[in-house]
Amino acid sequence: MYKVRKWVAHVEEIVHDGGTPLEQPLVKAVVGAVVENPFAGRYVDDLGELTRISDWLGRELGTRAASLLNGRGVESYGKGGIVGTDGEQEHAVSSLTTVFGDALRAAVGGGQAWISSATKVGAAGSSIDIPLAFKDEVYVRSHYDAVTLQVADAPKPNELLLVAAVATGGRPHARVGGMTVAEVRSRKQGQT
Repeated sequence: MYKVRKWVAHVEEIVHDGGTPLEQPLVKAVVGAVVENPFAGRYVDDLGELTRISDWLGRELGTRAASLLNGRGVESYGKGGIVGTDGEQEHAVSSLTTVFGDALRAAVGGGQAWISSATKVGAAGSSIDIPLAFKDEVYVRSHYDAVTLQVADAPKPNELLLVAAVATGGRPHARVGGMTVAEVRSRKQGQT
């Protein structure tokens, strides 16, 4: 099990982005777990220790993030992490593989698309932009977005900050064309 020092969360409710107010505000939520890095300060070939147990963390982060949307469904998701300076980027990546992703998808009500991700090494207080994309089709441009998380005291050099993010829709006033959510849903209905 991951050794959690603390949980952090951030929620944004966007009413408009320069245009007319939205019918329903866009809500973006990001939740992070600050956990001990068992590989800090040493090189290890097999990082499976973090991968094997990451389903629990994916489920927990997904459940917590989705609950911050006030009953509205998840349309977009993303994941990421910051590794403290005594670790290496691969430590976050090993925590966010398919094992984590499948559990995150289940926790937020499903999803067909791969989950956008960002990882890096950073000091306490570093921010991370978690990329968001439509959960059922990565090519829906209106949902290419991001949400930022910054924790003043994390990650410490021997920690990981692992993150899941969700949103209730795409960017406010998106108008750059491409495939739409309605087209994806229509295509899925035609397949059933």
